[in-house]
Order: sequence, then structure tokens, then C-alpha cells
Amino acid sequence: MAIPARSAKRGRKAISLGMHSTLPTIRATTILAVRRNGEVALGGDGQVTVGDTVMKSNAQKVRTLQNGRLLAGFAGAAADAFTLFEKFEEKLKRFPDNLPRAAVDLAKDWRSDRVLRRLEALLIVASREHGFIISGTGDIIEPDDGILAIGSGGTYALAAARALVGSTELEPRDVVRRALTIAGEICVYTNTNITVIEPGV
Repeated sequence: MAIPARSAKRGRKAISLGMHSTLPTIRATTILAVRRNGEVALGGDGQVTVGDTVMKSNAQKVRTLQNGRLLAGFAGAAADAFTLFEKFEEKLKRFPDNLPRAAVDLAKDWRSDRVLRRLEALLIVASREHGFIISGTGDIIEPDDGILAIGSGGTYALAAARALVGSTELEPRDVVRRALTIAGEICVYTNTNITVIEPGV
């Protein structure tokens, strides 16, 4: 029995719409920053997961800003994060010696700007004096203990870092590396291909 052309077209359209409505979720990171004894380090793993498939194992999710004086890392969509990095660097040029003011201005723009508020990412920015988690909802969080974590394995990394800071005299870079390794061994969306950065002299 032949199917009428109009019905066939409807069938193809329905199948197409069904495929587009079930796009896999991209999970892409664990980022951790630790400030201790006047020093700071920030690190991230390298895994990018799409649905139940590991697509990349050595992604770079951390970078320095302001000629190496500041550290930044992102969790979320890479293109969105790089757009936010560019906006944040503009704020740093406007307030070169005032990281809190630059962070507040970025959060205000991110929440109110029609284009920026669609960006899906979380940022950590840190210096030797300050560390902030910034979100698109206007939230700016500076933890009292100087330990900041975001991403799929962020809670595991945060717990491990707090335990290490409370029980050892390790330098921030060593705390970051060990805590991210622990997170990578627990969280399926995090690996142990870790990059750790520190501010320049």
C-alpha cells in the first residue's frame, strides 16, 4: 500500500524534530583554585564529555590574564567562556588594580545584557589577594577559606582541597593537583589530565 506524499513528508518532519529535541548534554570540567599563605594556584582537568562519550581528554580550561597576574578558569560552553574572558579583560583594563570591581561589573553586564545573559558558563577568577566565582545570574562568591571549585566534579575537588588544607602544609599548586586527581578518580566527567597554573612574578 503506497503512502501519500503528504503523509510521508509529515513523517519525516516528525522524525527530524524528534532528533533535534534530544541533543546530548555536554559536560566539560572540574576547576579548582586555592589561595594560601599569600600564594594562589588554579587548575582544571582535560575531559570533555558529550552524552556518554568522552570527546576530548586534554582540553585547556584555565588561563592567565592581565600579563599573568590573574588566573581564570571556566566550566561550561567553551565559546561562551572565551566571550566572557574577553569581556572580563575589558573590565580589567578599566579597573586594572581592582579585581573585585571588575568582577562586579562583569556580573552586572552578564545578567543584564541581552546577548551575554544567554551565555552558559561559570568562571573562577583569582589573584593572590582575591578569588571569585562569577555566574550569569549576577552571583559573585568569594569563599572565606580561599578555596573555589566549579564544574561536574567541583564538590569532590572542594572537599578534597579543604581536607588537604586542613591537614597538611602543602603549597597551593600541590593541593590543587592532588584534589583534582581525587575528583578525577570519582567523577566520571573528570579525568586526571590536569593543568595547574600560577601567577607570574
